Amino acid sequence: MARANPLQFIQQVRAETAKVVWPTRREVGLTTVMVMIMATLFATFFFLVDMLIRFGLETILRFAA
Repeated sequence: MARANPLQFIQQVRAETAKVVWPTRREVGLTTVMVMIMATLFATFFFLVDMLIRFGLETILRFAA
């Protein structure tokens, strides 16, 4: 790949940056809320699974001892 001089490089960077579609404030807000909801749901799910496994192991160990 040929190397571009610094001026061409900056022009290319500006051209590529102009192609970027930035999200609106509303889209950022909605995405943030969705991420928070999903994180809460996953945390709750894994907490419940962890409690179930803990209960099962404690039950097995109680009978083994």
